[in-house]
Amino acid sequence: MTRFWVGGYGADMEGDAEGIGLLSVDEGRGPSTLRHRGTAAPVASPSWLAAHPTLDVVYAALEGQGAVQAFARAGEATLRPLGEPLRAGDSVCHLAVAPGGRMLIASCYGDGRVVRFGIAADGALVPAGVDTAAALRAALFGEQDASSAADPHAARDPYPTPAGEEPRAPHAHAAVFLPDGRIATTDLGFDLVRIWRPSTGSGTQTGSGSGTQRGSGTQTGSGPQAGSGPQAGSGLALDHEVVLPRGTGPRHMVMHPSGHLHVVTEYSCEVFTLASARDGAWGVVSATIASPVAQVGVDFPAELAVSRDGDTLYTALRGSNTLAALRVRGSGDAVEPFALADSGVDWPRHHVVYDGTLLVAGQRSGTVSVVDLDARTGAPRDVRHVTEAPTPTVILPVR
Repeated sequence: MTRFWVGGYGADMEGDAEGIGLLSVDEGRGPSTLRHRGTAAPVASPSWLAAHPTLDVVYAALEGQGAVQAFARAGEATLRPLGEPLRAGDSVCHLAVAPGGRMLIASCYGDGRVVRFGIAADGALVPAGVDTAAALRAALFGEQDASSAADPHAARDPYPTPAGEEPRAPHAHAAVFLPDGRIATTDLGFDLVRIWRPSTGSGTQTGSGSGTQRGSGTQTGSGPQAGSGPQAGSGLALDHEVVLPRGTGPRHMVMHPSGHLHVVTEYSCEVFTLASARDGAWGVVSATIASPVAQVGVDFPAELAVSRDGDTLYTALRGSNTLAALRVRGSGDAVEPFALADSGVDWPRHHVVYDGTLLVAGQRSGTVSVVDLDARTGAPRDVRHVTEAPTPTVILPVR
């Protein structure tokens, strides 16, 4: 039987989900029988889910609590907690698991934190270590120093604040593991793609720091700054940053088989393609609008997915509630939009490519749609089926 875990917003995030849910199709039948089968693990607002690469373990971002938690498969339709929730940061919204299964990266929208967690042999998350330096300062002086008391975990805005405007805030939103072991993360608030190096350390480690230049292009980081806060840099060290045009809002990414990194922007409705130079520095090689009919300020792209053959990218436009398909050109260094179709849901928050279809989570409609893909061109076509699901925000195939 084909099954999917589904995450969503619960009461603490003004949603109806009661935890991690289960979607499945009837045995021996097609996607038109997809139904929500109930709650697999009661937990508050698991808005993002990620799977361990080899174990039957699922990691959930508990966005309202600002925590992450691991769950192990306990049956055909149930998950059990694998340890207690661990604090990540304000409004943690995305998780990425290393291909080797030893590390998890959490991105926190609310405070801009990018947090590294260790993963034990059984898939459990490793609890936070103790910041001995901070503990010693507290014991000697009775309080944190000023640099630690400030929010130490956010990026810096590469652009000056225009006169009369409020300063922008950092909003980390997603992470992708790169082929060479480094990690790319997006900061939607500061228009950054940040490249990190894992560094020595275990437990929960928080990344921060920024480059020394301002403007557009690539910034070279020098790792954690002095006074960069609890455990900053002992798990993640900033390598460099790629600065996108101001106001684009990079949200989610997908690593293409060609080695290019495609980034969809929530505010400007674009897809940027990044490539790595011989020296390891990443930079923009092309950019295109997600769809010729996308309206900036009306449409807000969410997820970005790639077809199995790597020929097509799919993004969803919240607002017009459409699915845009983009053809990957050349060596993977450029994309161009070629098709647009109805998503069948309201506010398409997430989608996955599965068996010749797109499964689309409609956050506001409380539904999941099944959209057929053209077998020859890969273009999204008709909405084959729609089923109810409580405030869905992410869909994850069951192992």
